[in-house]
Amino acid sequence: MAVEAATRRIDDRDWAALTLGERIRQIEVEGYLVLPDLLTPERVAELKAVTATWETIATDYSKSQQVRPGVEFAGGLINDLIANPPTLEFLRALCGPEIILMSVAYARSEPGHPGISLHTDGQPYGSKIFGYGGSAPFLVRVLYYLDDLTPEVSPFRVVPRSHLSFHSDANPYLRFEGHPEEVMVPARAGSAVLINHRVFHGNFPNTGDRAREMIAIAYRPAWAGPQGDVPAWDPDAVAALPDHVRPLFADRNTRHWIPEGGNKPEGMKSEAPGMNPSRWELA
Repeated sequence: MAVEAATRRIDDRDWAALTLGERIRQIEVEGYLVLPDLLTPERVAELKAVTATWETIATDYSKSQQVRPGVEFAGGLINDLIANPPTLEFLRALCGPEIILMSVAYARSEPGHPGISLHTDGQPYGSKIFGYGGSAPFLVRVLYYLDDLTPEVSPFRVVPRSHLSFHSDANPYLRFEGHPEEVMVPARAGSAVLINHRVFHGNFPNTGDRAREMIAIAYRPAWAGPQGDVPAWDPDAVAALPDHVRPLFADRNTRHWIPEGGNKPEGMKSEAPGMNPSRWELA
């Protein structure tokens, strides 16, 4: 059963007040994070002017949910969004210096949109919807909102910490109509919600009188490749990208795996700050 609006928990904290360590802890432990005001109102307006020219298709469950997948090479403002400096700065603090782009997609939730079921974007053995793209062991989806998320206009929903559960109820192939401990997350236009792709999430219905637009960009650390091959980027399209964007379009099948590693390999280090328990205390 869906949770009644009067009893929903709403996470509307002051996200700007979080330190770097608190942001890292939030997405690692809770599975989601809001980075507020990443885009100026002027940039939001410019992006909306671009998305207004795009042809979209309806999802299989509602004509009020319009989508356009595969906009990685839309150029211009989309290139700038993919390489948005404050977002990449945080992702590199979270994941390490080598970040690989996996996908870019657009979605518009119009009045009457029934909401997206609680689901994960991470299926370890691949899936019909996500192919092998969701099989990467670690992946962060950055959801840039071009309109305010309010309780009436398709706000984000999430079951915190659900990505940590070993229980069969958290089988990543399941979907749910609702959950008694789900959280509603409002946000201002120009902000982004970041999610661990294994957390159960979705959005609420659009019962308002306006649409809500979103551009979703998926990134992963270079070591965390998918379990099966995904289609490679068009090399000519990658070569035509600006210098500041091209490194993010590395081979999506990159995997820094060491299956032959022994118990005592040569050159072992004695420090690894990226997994310090104290990283949650970074200023």
